[in-house]
Amino acid sequence: MNIDKQRSAPLYEALERFRRQRVVPFDVPGHKRGRGNPELVKLLGEQCVGLDVNSMKPLDNLCHPVSVIMEAEQLAADAFGAAHAYFMVGGTTSSVQSMILTACKAGDKIILPRNVHRSVINALVLCGAEPVYVDPDVDSHIGIALGMELSLVEKAIVEHPDATAVFVNNPTYYGICSDLRSIVRIAHEHGMLVLVDEAHGTHLSFSDKLPVSAMEAGADMAAVSMHKSGGSLTQSSLLLLGETVNTRYVEQIINLTQTTSASYLLLSSLDISRRNLALRGKESFEKVADMAQYAREEINSIGGYYAYGKDLVNGGSIFDFDVTKLSVYTRDIGLTGIEVYDLLRDEYDIQIEFGDIGNILAYISIGDRIQDIERLVGALEDIKRLYSKPVSLLHNAEYITPIVAATPQKAFYAEKELIPIRETAGRICGEFVMCYPPGIPILAPGEMITQEIIDYTLFAKEKGCSMQGPEDGSLERLNVLK
Repeated sequence: MNIDKQRSAPLYEALERFRRQRVVPFDVPGHKRGRGNPELVKLLGEQCVGLDVNSMKPLDNLCHPVSVIMEAEQLAADAFGAAHAYFMVGGTTSSVQSMILTACKAGDKIILPRNVHRSVINALVLCGAEPVYVDPDVDSHIGIALGMELSLVEKAIVEHPDATAVFVNNPTYYGICSDLRSIVRIAHEHGMLVLVDEAHGTHLSFSDKLPVSAMEAGADMAAVSMHKSGGSLTQSSLLLLGETVNTRYVEQIINLTQTTSASYLLLSSLDISRRNLALRGKESFEKVADMAQYAREEINSIGGYYAYGKDLVNGGSIFDFDVTKLSVYTRDIGLTGIEVYDLLRDEYDIQIEFGDIGNILAYISIGDRIQDIERLVGALEDIKRLYSKPVSLLHNAEYITPIVAATPQKAFYAEKELIPIRETAGRICGEFVMCYPPGIPILAPGEMITQEIIDYTLFAKEKGCSMQGPEDGSLERLNVLK
């Protein structure tokens, strides 16, 4: 990384020059620097609304960058150790889907863990590729899906030599990392691309005390959520490429779905945040890791909770752990993660990232302070004292092995009927069912519905999880194939 060059933020600087020029706008957006929408100005401020502009020569164009956006993307590639980088304004969903649409077409196979984000399976619906799932191990105590066992990945590669790519989560939402370097080596030996969902691993590129990043491990493509731990605005993301990927084809794929009216607020936030990470990321993320470790120790001293970390590492399904993640198992105080999530928000004015059946995740980043950590710890101690219940391990596991009966695309577009969910056992699902967050489908189109899945889904709904995906929002009925 060239530190001297990283001090520049070409897109942000161009936007600042444009702001000082006070150009008269006869283009879109129609609010005309906010003059046409004073309530928006009151909400966001004059400077913010004044920078919500359209593509023009001085500011370049995201669909075909030739100047300041191209320079900003080159600096991002340098900062993340990639050959190329693309600014994405459709969230990391758009980055993930661009990776899969680049690597796969209808009928191709892709090897992946089943505990992927919904955006991955959505991409399979769009392109018609066939998933070859590598089932992750599940920790018997905390119930979460773990990483990809190297032996199982190799087995899938040998059994499906015609697969075009291997897809890896690095890290998972909970902080679990697979042996990414070895997966890359084996996949490349068999002529397959490696695509990495690094939505929750922006920071991995900026500290050698953290798990290996996708680009450092030699992956071909990686999707990076700059807005999560990187500090940029929500919905801004990066798509990173290795040396051997055809950039012109990737650009064509991106432009199939990405907007032609990219927000300069999002784009400039990527440029500024990349500069911040390049100049101060190492120091910042080591502080984040220290704060998370302090929080783990304090939470574990309460008793009843289990804030897990490096102690989980087993060299296989948990090859490494992202120590910036504060994941906490809650069932030993008799409460599901979603119940603790609701209590923290409703009774203590603390908003954490998510709660699921067994765990909560408090996202710690460069914007947090130690006093915020102490407030969270105090609230958890209070919750244990005031709200704990007898322990029940009913539906403790977050992951249920799917039975795939049809490809996601065929099932999604097949003739379907809507029937009561309690009557769907043995039928093939025609839609998605998931708790969001984390957005990992419980059911995806083409998967067999079992009684275990029905019971788990209704339990999650009863406990207050946000259930998304089905046509029937009440989850009383599900679409199944006729």
